[in-house]
Order: sequence, then structure tokens, then C-alpha cells
Amino acid sequence: MTSCLRALEPDEDIRRITFHARPTTRAVRHELFTALELPGQPPRYATEFDHLLKDTLATHPRTLVLDEAQWLSGDLLEYVRYLWDGPCTQLAVVFVGGEGCYATLRKEPMLSSRIFIWQRFTRLTPDEVLDVIPLYHPLWADADPGDIAFADQHAAHGNFRNWARLTAHTQTALDRTGRARVDEDVLRWAFSRLGTGS
Repeated sequence: MTSCLRALEPDEDIRRITFHARPTTRAVRHELFTALELPGQPPRYATEFDHLLKDTLATHPRTLVLDEAQWLSGDLLEYVRYLWDGPCTQLAVVFVGGEGCYATLRKEPMLSSRIFIWQRFTRLTPDEVLDVIPLYHPLWADADPGDIAFADQHAAHGNFRNWARLTAHTQTALDRTGRARVDEDVLRWAFSRLGTGS
């Protein structure tokens, strides 16, 4: 995603925060303090912390990518909207999430009414896999389409995260065996590292 954002706006200041559990507003403030690389110690009081964040977000355009946004409570989504809505802030917010993210964001009408684009990512179809994966990484560029289809059917299932893991393990297999190209033996070894079976 960061690559795509940089392709759109090469000079954009992009900051990414990933949430792994249900954070508190205090935790989100501290995550923003760290992500924005602010100097000194974080303010002790919420009001002065919010002023600092809003002042910082007003200095130049930024894109804030909030990953695993489904973990954010209504209060935290409202807090992000509050920061974005500041008359001087120059902020674009990208909410990224898995299962339940859409429902979580839609529950907050003040926020969801401000979302410009809703984009749902689905699994690649088998035909899309054959078109996209050879462009994704050099090790797939000259791979046999049958081997790519085999890898997708048995391990990746049209999911880019799965393809990233599979690619890393496949590269390791090629390095260890000295083989120049992907084949079913190499793929089966990579599958064994993924715990996917066949």
C-alpha cells in the first residue's frame, strides 16, 4: 500500500500505524507521537497532547495509514475524525482492515460520511493470478504458468499476503538448491514451511 501511495504522491509524508489489540485513546496518542517522530517527551495531559498533534498535523500534508482499523472503538474512530476535521490539519487518513473493518467504520456516521472511497479487496481469481504474479516478483517472471497455478491452488489461494510468504520461502528453496527456476519440487518444499500440506 505504501508503494501505491508513493506512486500517487512521491513526496507525501506517509505514516503507518498498526493496531494489534483494542487500544485506548491514550495509546493512540502515543502511537501518533511516535509515528510523527515528535521530539521530547509526550505531553502528560490530553488537551495539550491533542493541541500538539493538531499543530503538527497542520504543518504540511500527511497521509496516515491506520492498519487493522477493525480494532478501533467508536471513541477512537471519533478521535481520528476529530484530528482530521481540524480546520488547519492537512491530513488524509487511510483505514485498512480485515474482517469486520467495514462494519466498524460504518457504525460511526460522523466518520463514515467523510470517507471518500470505500475499497474492498478480494482474492485474485486464477486468471488474475496468472496475470499479476509474474509481475509481482522476479522469481515468478519466468515461472511456468502451470507452476504458478499449482502454487496458488495449494498455498496462496489468490491472497497477496500468502503470495508474499510463499515467495520468501520459494526464494529460500531456490537459494538452497541452486536451482534457477521454480518447479513443483521447490514449491512442495516451500509449502512444507507454510504448513499448508501438499
